[in-house]
Amino acid sequence: MELSLVHPAIKAFMCGSFSGTCSTLLFQPLDLVKTRLQTLQSGMQPGSGRVGMMSVLLGVVRTERLLGLWKGVCPSFVRTIPGVGIYFSCYYSLKQHFFQDKMPGAGQAVMLGGGARTVAGVAMLPITVIKTRFECGRYSYVSVSGALRSVCQNEGPAALFSGLMATLLRDVPFSGIYVMFYSQTKASLPQEISSSPAAPLANFSCGVLAGVLASLVTQPADVVKTHVQVHPHLRTAEAIKYIHSEHGLQGFFRGAVPRCLRRTMMAAMAWTLYEQMMAHIGLKS
Repeated sequence: MELSLVHPAIKAFMCGSFSGTCSTLLFQPLDLVKTRLQTLQSGMQPGSGRVGMMSVLLGVVRTERLLGLWKGVCPSFVRTIPGVGIYFSCYYSLKQHFFQDKMPGAGQAVMLGGGARTVAGVAMLPITVIKTRFECGRYSYVSVSGALRSVCQNEGPAALFSGLMATLLRDVPFSGIYVMFYSQTKASLPQEISSSPAAPLANFSCGVLAGVLASLVTQPADVVKTHVQVHPHLRTAEAIKYIHSEHGLQGFFRGAVPRCLRRTMMAAMAWTLYEQMMAHIGLKS
């Protein structure tokens, strides 16, 4: 089948999947470090033996070798390739249906990003649960399919949707806020920059700024989501109480640095690659 005959939403899916694959492979170590930081047990005394991003990273390299930083990359790929594709396909379809060639406003951009993320987040949640468990180092899963079977047999299929509320509270606002800031900052660029060869770099910079802001706002929900998925007996409200009692308010910002770095760089790279690929095949992203 010629590419020109493929439906535009399928093209958006393909472009999104490719961009997500590249960014996931590059920034997987940051996701693993973030998960390890968030699932660390509290020390005997508050404030003692503080563990930071670099100590966790070096600890993983020392005990699991360099490739240990890419533990969980298989479930990440299983989630990312269809997940990012679904996200960009939904985003493109919603934008074309409601706005066509018009520029969405700030509030409309939030709704576009949040709507697309809701569909992708619910669809890929079982793989997100498996990915989180791979990365935390507490489960001895060998493969993604084996992990899915183990969870279904030992905990029931409902466990694959643990952390649904926390995931949506994290991902939907992140995507909405990100799309809003990204679209607004990109629209404010001078026309000579937007139409110049430096446009991809300028768009990437807009993505970095949007990613930092969106990551900080949604960090507490990410910590709660990780605890619920690693400890399936915890409900969202119970996880919030546990984190606060064990670590205080600062516990909700554990892993903020690696997550901010990863989410910001991944989103900026994914959007830049997606837009360049869409432009290359003659579609307006």
